[in-house]
Amino acid sequence: MKIEFPAKSMFRRFFKILPIVGLAFTFSACDDEHPTLQIPVKSAFSNKGMVVTAHPLASEVGLNILKQGGNAAEAAIAVQFALAVVYPSAGNIGGGGFLVYRDQEGEVTSLDYREKAPMAATRDMYLDSAKNIVPDLSFIGVLAAGVPGSVAGLEETYKKFGSTIPWSDLLKPAIQLAENGFPLTKSEAEELNMYRNGFLAENSVQIPFLSDIGWKEGDLLVQKDLAATLRLIATNGRDGFYKGANAEAIVALMQEKNGIITKQDLEDYESVWRQPIVNNWRGFDIYSMGLPSSGGIVLGQILKMIDPLLIDSLGADHPQNIHVVVEAERRAYSDRAKYLGDSDHYPVDFEMLLSPQYLEDKMSNYDPLLKSSSTGFIEGIQTVAKEHYETTHLSIIDQYGNAASVTTTLNGGYGCRVWVPNGGYFLNNEMDDFSAKPGVPNEYGLIGGDANAIAAGKRMLSSMTPTILEKDGKPYMVVGTPGGSTIITSVLQVILNVTCYGMTVDSAVQYPRYHHQWFPDEVIYEKTNFNPSTITSLETKGHLMRPVTSIGYIEAILVDEQGVMHGAADGRGEDHAAGW
Repeated sequence: MKIEFPAKSMFRRFFKILPIVGLAFTFSACDDEHPTLQIPVKSAFSNKGMVVTAHPLASEVGLNILKQGGNAAEAAIAVQFALAVVYPSAGNIGGGGFLVYRDQEGEVTSLDYREKAPMAATRDMYLDSAKNIVPDLSFIGVLAAGVPGSVAGLEETYKKFGSTIPWSDLLKPAIQLAENGFPLTKSEAEELNMYRNGFLAENSVQIPFLSDIGWKEGDLLVQKDLAATLRLIATNGRDGFYKGANAEAIVALMQEKNGIITKQDLEDYESVWRQPIVNNWRGFDIYSMGLPSSGGIVLGQILKMIDPLLIDSLGADHPQNIHVVVEAERRAYSDRAKYLGDSDHYPVDFEMLLSPQYLEDKMSNYDPLLKSSSTGFIEGIQTVAKEHYETTHLSIIDQYGNAASVTTTLNGGYGCRVWVPNGGYFLNNEMDDFSAKPGVPNEYGLIGGDANAIAAGKRMLSSMTPTILEKDGKPYMVVGTPGGSTIITSVLQVILNVTCYGMTVDSAVQYPRYHHQWFPDEVIYEKTNFNPSTITSLETKGHLMRPVTSIGYIEAILVDEQGVMHGAADGRGEDHAAGW
């Protein structure tokens, strides 16, 4: 068999490590064997099941669960535990996330396992005596960590939807990967080397992510402590994380480093089933996450504002269509900053925010020739700070017709960069997603006010947008992405590319993207393959255009009229689509 490699080395590196046996791998009952690796696949087709994730090993874990008769929820659980091992900068058991799930009967629900502020948290905890933000206090170190939600959310998912595969079996692949190790790709090795100083600064114990000689492609990353914690969770469910030895390890760490998460915070954490936000878009029903994620509301606002103004025949890269979308994004992100937060703690009138009359009024001053102004009291100069986004998404459809859309995160890369001794994982830094001070941006340039102020037990506002589309009452597309503040607009553009501009799902995912978020008043765009004349035209309308390397890593599945599943993994990363 002849294999043609793309130019990027990410497609080659696996072959320097282990041989390819067949087209997939299975986990051997013999614990001392490593799984064989598969070529990263960017698009795949299937009549039975499809899994698309940020890592080839995680995708194959999910696919094997489907082949054993498991459903999309069970595969999603196994994938998330696997990502906690092979994708530690974002995959996690020390963070949180959101699930949007459509069962085979057509019922759609969503699960919120977003992290929460510890009960000792206070509104001004990141401000100095002069009421100014203390740099990095909400982003680096244990004080940046919210109470983790991932393990509770995965157990709750299993309680509602688990039907075939025993809970402990869903953790076996992750345990084996952690215990025996897996070979690092070139980019993974480079990333670990890049974070070395940060790991050393925040940890007083030796952690498995440090190498005295520097990591290189093909090195095995072995995580014995994480394997032990996963075994506790496999045996005891959530109690293996929120009680006992692991909880004691977290509390001891907090006491050592002046953190505020307590034993009671851990025991009291609960995930919450919520009604998804449903938006109708040109015959499609779009189900996405509601508060404390801003994704579903902001996505719906933008879609409704652009509906009468978008000209499909002009295409996705026409400056007039981009101008329309940017102007709608400006207005929607303004509302995000002013009105959105954890609705369990702050009254949010989302029905008003999504009402046709309200959105028509917001676009009443739209000018097709000139950009609007982003106005409001904002301190300082902001920028969308990062081009590399440490969240991760997975999309799954099983052979029964169930669909799972999951986005999960630690927030920044490796979270607060503090590793739990004996636990084997990093804690999140999600407290930075609160508005530490009204009008002052967080790490991603996002601004907020009282709605997203810090409060004990409150969940911080998120941009994660796991989404499922239906057409004629049938599952049509599962989509989501990492990307910080750009998550919502990336999901939006893929939906537009497919539903308005007639692209295949793979083309829609790979197509160049752009983003605006009210403040800073600029349009960021992917500098590779973006039409120069389009940029010039948008500048003529007054837009400040700023090039970046990449925006988001979309994972998507589309089901065509014949029932064939088309999986599309983003070529911007090492993402992988696996079907059977």
